[in-house]
Parts: sequence; structure tokens; C-alpha cells
Amino acid sequence: MNTTASDKIRLALKKYVIFFVLVGLIILFSILTPYFFTVQNLTNVFVQQSYVIIAAVGLSFVMISGGMDLSIGWQMSLVGVFTAVLMKNIGLPVWLSVILGCLLGITLGLFNGYAAIILNVHPLIVTLGTMTMFQGISYTVANQSVILNLPISFKFLGQGYLFGFIPFSVILMIIIVVIAAFILNKTFFGRYIYAVGSNAEAAHLAGINVKRVKLAVFAICGFFVSLATMVLFARTGSAAPATGPGTEFSCMTACVVGGISFKGGEGKMWGVVTGVLILGVLSNGMQLIGMGTYTQFIVKGLVLLGAVGFDTYQKASAQRVKKLA
Repeated sequence: MNTTASDKIRLALKKYVIFFVLVGLIILFSILTPYFFTVQNLTNVFVQQSYVIIAAVGLSFVMISGGMDLSIGWQMSLVGVFTAVLMKNIGLPVWLSVILGCLLGITLGLFNGYAAIILNVHPLIVTLGTMTMFQGISYTVANQSVILNLPISFKFLGQGYLFGFIPFSVILMIIIVVIAAFILNKTFFGRYIYAVGSNAEAAHLAGINVKRVKLAVFAICGFFVSLATMVLFARTGSAAPATGPGTEFSCMTACVVGGISFKGGEGKMWGVVTGVLILGVLSNGMQLIGMGTYTQFIVKGLVLLGAVGFDTYQKASAQRVKKLA
């Protein structure tokens, strides 16, 4: 085998390693328990992870641009509670409540973007602060209580089926992934996002409005997170301020596992989806074989550390190749 063919195989393995990991996990849990590889269980995995994938898609825009948003969990809490209050307490139509909830999500995203630009600090620090703000506002809006019995038409977003057997949340998730992939891969704006994430100063010198791009990705993140919120709260059928927080770490882990670099400038939508499914299969499989909750936390933490380590290794390898060239 010549060197060129060997290099192509090595690059292909590196590119699709997460897909092989997902397939390996499916095979492993299929062997360990007969209840894993069934249509019902695999459908449950997709339904359970649909809102995480939607939120991770939003976060991926921010991460590819070189930023981070730790507040999306409490954004979900605030948007969900706000939407529920509009439907139940004020009596607005479901469709109008959902639209206003999505507009709130976009506003929260823009607020994060503006704060990062005005304070001139990394969005990681900014969103750490806004996360606490959104938490307090969410509990205030909900009056520290759970809003029960959300309208049936709203519940359809998370519990409904098309044609009697296709979960609506999965269809919505697929549509959002396709739209996001199109934006990133087929539009000038998508190229701008990658350029800003790779080198913001170089992007600015090339004529790209870096501040506008950063604001836009936070707004997009807020919109997708608000859609994820609708799916999650519709599935539970109630609105509690404690619903949503923690999603940010699942999304962040999935994005890194899926090949999106913490430093920005890299990542694909198929990788994000695969990363979420890896975490979903892990959780589902570990539950089916009777693994304890705290052990699952340990495994997920190890997965995140492994993904970060692999990302660092790839960056270091790329730098060495550039120096040798």
C-alpha cells in the first residue's frame, strides 16, 4: 500500500471516528441487552434526544464562531415558563405564545452577544453571568411554581405523531439540522462564521463585519434553543423553572464529541447529531443494563474529557504538520 492511500485511509478514519464509535456502542449494547436494539427503544432514543439535537445545533453556531454559551439551559427554563404563562395565565393562543417565546429566545441570545461585545470579554464569562440572571428571572416569572396541564395543541410539538407513527419532534429536528447544514455549508454567511472562528482578526481585515456575525450567531442560537424548549416542555406537558438547566453541558459535550473545536472554525452538523446520539445511546444503554445514575455521570464526564483530549491532539498534530511543511 503506497503512502498516498495510507494517508487517505488515516484521514478518513480520523474524520469518521465518531460515527464508528456510535456504531460500536449500538453493537455493544445490542449484545449486552436484548431490549436495546428494538424499533421502540431506538425510536425512544431519537424522541428523547430530539430537543438536545436542536439545542446543540444552536450552540454549534456559537462554538464554530469561536464563542460559547453556558446560559442555554436557563434560557430554556425562562422561555418555557414565559410561554406557559402566556398560554395558561394570560390566555393567549398557543401559536402566538410559541412565537412570542421564540422572540424572547432570540432576544436573550442577542443580549448575550451584545454583552460580550460591549464588555469585550469571552462569551464564556458573559454567559456564566447571564445564566444566573436568567435563573432568577425564570423563577420570578413562574412565581416559584410549576405550571401544569399545558394545552393539548401545544403538547403535540413534543408528543404528537405524523401519519400515526412518525414523531413530530423528530421531523422538526431533521428539518432544523438540514437548514443549519445548508446555512453553514452553502451560504456566504456560513463561510463568514467559519472565518470568524478560525481567525477573527483576519476575517475583519478581509472585510467581514465580525461583530455583526457574532451577534447573528447568538441570535440564531437563541432561536434554535427556544424551539428545543418548545419540544421539551411540550413533551413533559408542564412548565417548571428547573426544566432545561443541564442541557447546556449535554450540548457542549455533544458538540465537542462531534468534532466542533473549542477554539472555533471547525465542525459539521452531521458530527453534532452523531455526538448527541452517542450520548443518548450511552444513557439509554447504561440504563437498560442497570448501571447507576452516578456511574453514568462518571462515564459522561470521561467522554467529555476524552473528546477534549482528542481535539487537542488533532490541533497539535496539525500544527506539527504545518511546521514540517
